[in-house]
Amino acid sequence: MAIPCPQHPFSSNPTIEKTPTILSHSPPRLSQDDLKKIAAYKAVEFVQSGMVLGLGTGSTATHAIARIADLLNQGHLSNIIGIPTSKQTEEQAIRLGIPLSDLDHHPILDLAIDGADEVDPHLNLVKGRGGSLLREKMIEGACKEFIVIVDESKLVDSLGGSGLAMPVEVVPFCWKYTADRLQALFERSGCVAKLRKSADGSKPFVTDNSNYIVDLYFQKGLGDLNAAGDSISKLAGVVEHGMFIGMATSCIVAGENGVTMKHR
Repeated sequence: MAIPCPQHPFSSNPTIEKTPTILSHSPPRLSQDDLKKIAAYKAVEFVQSGMVLGLGTGSTATHAIARIADLLNQGHLSNIIGIPTSKQTEEQAIRLGIPLSDLDHHPILDLAIDGADEVDPHLNLVKGRGGSLLREKMIEGACKEFIVIVDESKLVDSLGGSGLAMPVEVVPFCWKYTADRLQALFERSGCVAKLRKSADGSKPFVTDNSNYIVDLYFQKGLGDLNAAGDSISKLAGVVEHGMFIGMATSCIVAGENGVTMKHR
């Protein structure tokens, strides 16, 4: 069911728009994946023919990519070029027939659509629990507009406040030394730094860029996010961190009661 939405989501003034979803009597409860799909489809409504698109990574972005491919195949969209944020996304887009390119050939993108692991009230994000934070930040930082798509479980009062991982991509060389320095950097926040392991736990998780991920877990808030991000970035051995500060222009949130849009 289509959910009404403004024609243009981007605004210089913060606004919140909410439209209830019309449900039948005693409907089945929407799953988290259903909510992700609703948010993804809503974001794709803002894709126009001729755009160069940043294609996100993860379970929510997968729905958006599939929807874009459907609209291309149906002739409702044309002349779309996708810039994938991971090898996983690249494989999906190729399989579905979405034409692809890269930042070398398209250094400015019209729009990116991607999910997030956390979204605070100011549309600052934590991303990278899927391991693609470096390419995501490069591509989404080159976009004129960046729509974040999430289900309501991803909303937090402050980044790191969920107690879940804030990823940092590091070079494999002396990774433990880097992890120890990261943990010490946020000692006052009760930080614990852990090397991310592969699915079977037998070896380190390796990113598309052949790096490792150190996940930071906090007991307290980070305070000034820009200062925290700068401190992380200054450490030798760090490639990129998973805080996306001031990058998202709009956020689409799907919940049991409908879709909420917020613009920065």
